[in-house]
Amino acid sequence: MGFLQFVSAISIFLIYSSPLILAQQPYIRMATTLCDSRDNSTSVLGYTANCNGVSRSCQSYLTFRATPPYDSVSAISTLLGVNSSQLSQLNSIPENMTFESDRVVLVPVTCSCSGLYYQANVSYVIKKDDSALIIANNTFQGLSTCQAIGDQNGGLTKNLLLGSRLNIPLRCACPTKGQSDAGVKYLLSYLVTWNQFVSSISEIFGVDTGSTLAANGLSEQDTNIYPFTTLLVPLQDPPSSSQVTAPQPPPPPSGTPSASVPPASGGGGSSKTWVYAVVGVLGGFALATVIGVFVFLMCFRKRGNKDEPVISSESFESVEKPLKREEDPESEEFLESLSDIAQSLKVYSFKELKAATEDFSSSCWIKGSVYRGTINGDFAAVKKVNGDVAKEINLLNKINHFNLIRLSGICFNEGNWYLVYEYAYNGSLSDWIHNNDERKVLSWNQRLQIALDIAAGLDYLHCYATPPHVHKNLNSSNVLINRDYRAKIANFGLARSAEGEGGQFLLTRHIIGTKGYMAPEYLENGLISPKLDVYAFGVLILEIFTGSEVSQLYEGYLQLSDVLNPVLDQENGLENLKQLMDPLLQGKYPPELALLIFRLIDNCLKKDPSDRPSTDEIFRSLTRIFNSCESGEWAISISEHHTRPR
Repeated sequence: MGFLQFVSAISIFLIYSSPLILAQQPYIRMATTLCDSRDNSTSVLGYTANCNGVSRSCQSYLTFRATPPYDSVSAISTLLGVNSSQLSQLNSIPENMTFESDRVVLVPVTCSCSGLYYQANVSYVIKKDDSALIIANNTFQGLSTCQAIGDQNGGLTKNLLLGSRLNIPLRCACPTKGQSDAGVKYLLSYLVTWNQFVSSISEIFGVDTGSTLAANGLSEQDTNIYPFTTLLVPLQDPPSSSQVTAPQPPPPPSGTPSASVPPASGGGGSSKTWVYAVVGVLGGFALATVIGVFVFLMCFRKRGNKDEPVISSESFESVEKPLKREEDPESEEFLESLSDIAQSLKVYSFKELKAATEDFSSSCWIKGSVYRGTINGDFAAVKKVNGDVAKEINLLNKINHFNLIRLSGICFNEGNWYLVYEYAYNGSLSDWIHNNDERKVLSWNQRLQIALDIAAGLDYLHCYATPPHVHKNLNSSNVLINRDYRAKIANFGLARSAEGEGGQFLLTRHIIGTKGYMAPEYLENGLISPKLDVYAFGVLILEIFTGSEVSQLYEGYLQLSDVLNPVLDQENGLENLKQLMDPLLQGKYPPELALLIFRLIDNCLKKDPSDRPSTDEIFRSLTRIFNSCESGEWAISISEHHTRPR
């Protein structure tokens, strides 16, 4: 019996450590942006090499996130080439309806073997400023890759001709024999987004984590997944709308992102284990030597490179927190730095924070993982983070500016970090400019002051912080408003040093941020510089003065700066200005100064980063405009506009 248990354990280990046994093909990892690479060790061209499923064609499912202009049944059906009635039925929504923003939409497709790979093909008409990467990652959200698009279109990935058609291969797959024997009938290509884990995605569909890991060539020791990629989820039954619309499961504790590998639900766990064991025994002995050598070489490599500097590159991260921890919070280096940090930041006990937030009760919940706490009679914001916090803590501990949110304390408990910030009584800027609350309308002067505050905070971050930093995720949700309607830039989880070695700009292959705010050079080439924040600032200020969300501003325009053309490029610009300005201002603003604001926005949105102004120039321009308002008849009191006009 001991020998059998040993053989079974070895077999299961080989199953989950070697993607060659049960996986459709090794998980794509961070290869989605390497458009000039055809690394066949990943599934960049599709699932799966040599079509190793039982059938060459099968019913399969994809997910897609509703985002304008692809947020209705008809628009999504057209983009993904599926039947609109089937899409509406699967998602329990009428055919003529629009999905709420960011809702996960289930998409039924017929998946077929084409050459060496499974895929569902759709046709796409090239639009202005499209590239293979933008089409794959933005338009199709990662359901295809730039490499696969190039492979399907004769290597055409550059200089795409406006109005011409491309064949887009969507990533799907059919179950292998091993999966079919284990009861798997369907494979779902799930679009990974920020702050998701294999275990939490598996939980959404009631699938054990082990089978999802195995389907993607992952193991319990290797669970990192990244946005703009697909994760194959093996299903015994078709997915349902209730699964993707239910509250998402919480992420696992930091340091243990994967769940254990329990038997599958439904009473079939034992039989499945023996299926895996048999397959493992057959393939294990042939692979054992190779795996042993591989493990030895990897260990040797790690040991040999221990003291070498890590090449500067950035992994996919959550907007709130990283998916992959670039630095272990419990590492010796970081823990040593805590002694210095503790001299300027208060280290709270978890008991203190539980008392401050009434045991993290719903009555104290603000948004996401942020709670309102009462500490020594004053409000504070307590944010739970179970990812890498080292960079954010170190940065916020060094900077000090009125327009940057202040970190006052930290706590570590059971794998989770808790960061204590100053409290913003009026919430986020997005709550004020994108809302239906009749009590929340900002006046012209308030908006101008907020714009000036954001510029001041960025100028400090770019020019006076040591070292200078790029925020990288400036948007209306990451600007907080205090009791006096002054702005504070928050959420520095993605911030990084503004310059590389020798003063050179930084490059990254991994594009992260908020849709609509990311600059063209970052999306296309991964260039990181302070001008990245300048572009986002232009988008943000355009939102502030028009009262429109980014997605609304893009509607009908090829690029965001085109929104300004009727105001800046036509003789009746002042008349057109009325159509662009937020109607809730009721015309109570100086038109000439508003034109100056929009000219500044236009400069911030220039495609070439070298044509954009610096934050110092922006701050000085806004200061002059603000002073003109303060000294003129348009100086409106802060309290004048707190109710929406009826």
